[in-house]
Amino acid sequence: MSINTKHRTGETEIMDDFLLAGEELRVTLDRISKINQFLGGNSITLDGVKKLLSGVEKSKPISIIDIGCGNGDMLRMLSDYGYKNNINLNLLGVDANQYTVNYARSLSKDYSNISYLCADIFDTDFENNSYDIVLCTLTIHHFDNERIIELIDRLIKISNLGIVVNDLHRSKVAYRLFQAVGTFFRLNKMTKVDGLISILRGFKKYELEQFSETLQLKSYTIQWKWAFRYQWIISNI
Repeated sequence: MSINTKHRTGETEIMDDFLLAGEELRVTLDRISKINQFLGGNSITLDGVKKLLSGVEKSKPISIIDIGCGNGDMLRMLSDYGYKNNINLNLLGVDANQYTVNYARSLSKDYSNISYLCADIFDTDFENNSYDIVLCTLTIHHFDNERIIELIDRLIKISNLGIVVNDLHRSKVAYRLFQAVGTFFRLNKMTKVDGLISILRGFKKYELEQFSETLQLKSYTIQWKWAFRYQWIISNI
């Protein structure tokens, strides 16, 4: 089957249904987490956090909010990192699916510095709050270009140090690679279907650069990372 990656697809993912619940969703959240760990995806976000914290006084608590937190694996990794490096992190995960939030909360019961909130970032007044760092790991590809610009603009306003975006590079090679990963991990249907759609909803570097220009960002970097990810760091420092 020929794959067209010239433009972002408008096809929706199964997980875009915020009312989705049940065993299939739980399995999918866990499989996504496992694939991220296997391919080193979460380390891209952690690296971005380290860069934003470089040179920042760490004696005071540092607040981090994770938009589209999934099962919370990124927050648990950050909590472990903070503990090992004597950094006091206050972590908040936000997801629009209540089942996902409940599951993430159950997995994080031993982490006193992690809390969760079920909310739609577009419907909730987050601008009354502020956080040192905002994370978007595998989140912005769920939205069309206009909504991405609106989302990033909102997040800039609530972040003190900056934003770390970690999302997919749209390419034929990435698409074929995920098909192979699906076979290797014996992925369930939702993970396979949504994973391939996610890649086709991913980005080319020039698209992230266009977003940056539209938003008139003054300080940012966009770097390609294995495996077929882009790390987009927006600094407010």
